[in-house]
Amino acid sequence: MARIGAIFNPYTHDLDEFPDAVAAAERSGVDELWIWEDCFRHSAFAAASAALAWTERLRIGIGIAPLPMRNAAATAMEIATIEQLFPGRLLPGLGHGVLPWMGQIGARAASPLTLMREYVPAVRALLSGDEVSTSGRYVTLDGVQLVWPPASAPAVYAAAEGPKTLALSGEVADGTVLNSGYTPDEVAGFTASVRGARSDAGRGGRHDIVAYVVAAFGADAEARVSADLSEKPDPLERAIWGEPAHVAAGARRYFAAGVDDVVLLPASRVDLAEFYDAAGEVTRLLAAG
Repeated sequence: MARIGAIFNPYTHDLDEFPDAVAAAERSGVDELWIWEDCFRHSAFAAASAALAWTERLRIGIGIAPLPMRNAAATAMEIATIEQLFPGRLLPGLGHGVLPWMGQIGARAASPLTLMREYVPAVRALLSGDEVSTSGRYVTLDGVQLVWPPASAPAVYAAAEGPKTLALSGEVADGTVLNSGYTPDEVAGFTASVRGARSDAGRGGRHDIVAYVVAAFGADAEARVSADLSEKPDPLERAIWGEPAHVAAGARRYFAAGVDDVVLLPASRVDLAEFYDAAGEVTRLLAAG
């Protein structure tokens, strides 16, 4: 099912704005609110827990939390705890992390792909209630089993951009988070790579794909998305803007490219309540067909 999400951007909005932003997203009718954990701003799991406690229906995505910052067992415990408290409303995503930041904390992996290959399956197995023993280059667990695994393990997403990481996400994760700044045609290539790798790995079921897309509403929307993507070629092919009906039409191009969830990233600094209201209208327009 096609879904519309929106983002709380920690670069353009302070954490003091977060409670009001979450309330506005809940009121708007948008399906999901996504956050991320960039060093050294705020904890994704703490923020997600707060947002879920303040709301009744909104799903909260973490896209993403850096793998190297936490032991795999600790990450599984974080996710399991939130899932038990707020069943079905957390969308946890994991990624390599920005390598220089990982170096600052002494956690930079020499092989981020190996880390993801070991880490994501270990977290997924723990969330499924399995006892896990593994001795890898980065992940070592000896008879680890969650005492309180969630009744239904949530999908674990991986952030992916390059060809190798896209393929690996298809192999080991339940979903993939794609960064903003890509055209629908480029995204179509990414989705094909992810799902092809999943099939080659012999995994059944659908792999959920989330795409961040720069978006703006209002009279100056085109100028704002152009400014935000000015370093990219053909910036207007990499964003959606205008009235909600126009944004809904743009979102359909990404859905047609194989995306399940279009997550709108506000162009520049905006009034979040107004942005989420407009995103909620996009959600309703798409639901109405």
